[in-house]
Amino acid sequence: MTSSCPAYPGRPRFEVADIVRRHRHELQRQVRLNVCQRRALSAIALCRTAALGGHLDVCPRCGLEHPVYHSCRNRHCPKCQHQAQEQWIAARAERLLPTRHWHVVLTLPGRLRPLAQCFPRLVFNALFHAASETLLELGHSRLHAELGVTMVLHTWTRQLHFHPHVHALVTAGGVSEDRQHWVPTSRKYLFPAKVMRQLLRGKMLDALRRMHAQGKFDAFGDFKDPEAFDRLMSRLARCPWVVYAKRPFRRVDHVLSYLGRYTHRVAIANSRLVNVTNEAVTFRTKNGQTTTLPPVEFLRRLTLHVLPDRFHKVRHFGLYASYHVKRSLAAARELLTSQSPPAPSVSPPPATAASLDWAERLRLLTGRDVTRCPRCGAQLVKRPLPPTASRAPPPQSQAA
Repeated sequence: MTSSCPAYPGRPRFEVADIVRRHRHELQRQVRLNVCQRRALSAIALCRTAALGGHLDVCPRCGLEHPVYHSCRNRHCPKCQHQAQEQWIAARAERLLPTRHWHVVLTLPGRLRPLAQCFPRLVFNALFHAASETLLELGHSRLHAELGVTMVLHTWTRQLHFHPHVHALVTAGGVSEDRQHWVPTSRKYLFPAKVMRQLLRGKMLDALRRMHAQGKFDAFGDFKDPEAFDRLMSRLARCPWVVYAKRPFRRVDHVLSYLGRYTHRVAIANSRLVNVTNEAVTFRTKNGQTTTLPPVEFLRRLTLHVLPDRFHKVRHFGLYASYHVKRSLAAARELLTSQSPPAPSVSPPPATAASLDWAERLRLLTGRDVTRCPRCGAQLVKRPLPPTASRAPPPQSQAA
């Protein structure tokens, strides 16, 4: 096998997988990881290595041989999201309504983060329910209409701190209660921010009180004090809750591309890594700034954002809920397309790549044709990996 295989353009110099392979054992000596976190780290470390198998791309013209290894397909892996993102966009294109969409961000206050870390499934589910009910109820009470809402959970800041919040794409209007009209929102604002904050707070506190009464938080150490929960509720009732809405997107294709980036974004991408050594990891944060952390601290923060198994971080409500696809969503689309005048600057969703194979989708996404030799451009031929190819995980020494 030739060793002169050229690197493909745009390949990151550093990878999160390198840090995991070199420093994971030290992390586990210092931090107790749950099953989901350990599984995610293993997937990231093995992604696109001989341990997962693969094939050999051979160029019949120039003789170039290049091993291609399988992906782990873990949703927390920074190397496995581009294809999933394109497939998701293709699937959602048919459901998105041809109207403006507001971008709303609803955030858990800092005092709730320790509880969310201990009981992520319970707290995140409560956040989804409270946020969706807040938006849908305001749609009914103020517009007398049903909105369409798609929500995505994020748990990180650019510095990888734990910061749970929900990004919501909300239709700039809804179907009237008699199902006869499309009722638009104001062009200047969705709903008053103060009202959204108060409603979200009330619904979240009510959900937390019910779960506490059912004993679901009994294992939380801070609640060993019988009065601790009531003190927390009192402080949460007084502290600020952050809810804000950005100006709506005008074009459907912009909504799709924007939402696709949010749905499949991971805590940190390989492209953000600036430098990786045995002592420090430096990565980009915001506005050209960087943060430097010890590798074990970097991995500790990374594992904070591993979601529970089978937890759905993208959810749809109102007109976008799955049970509305055949009836209410179709009726809303009819109302929008038949309205006079038509919605301004709204274009149909772009042609999707749902029926294309992964290689063609990658070519459309990045311009890179993996079926062609990167050296001479000839059509590559797939062959099995030689028997000498290792099936073991990469050794620690291969980390950057």
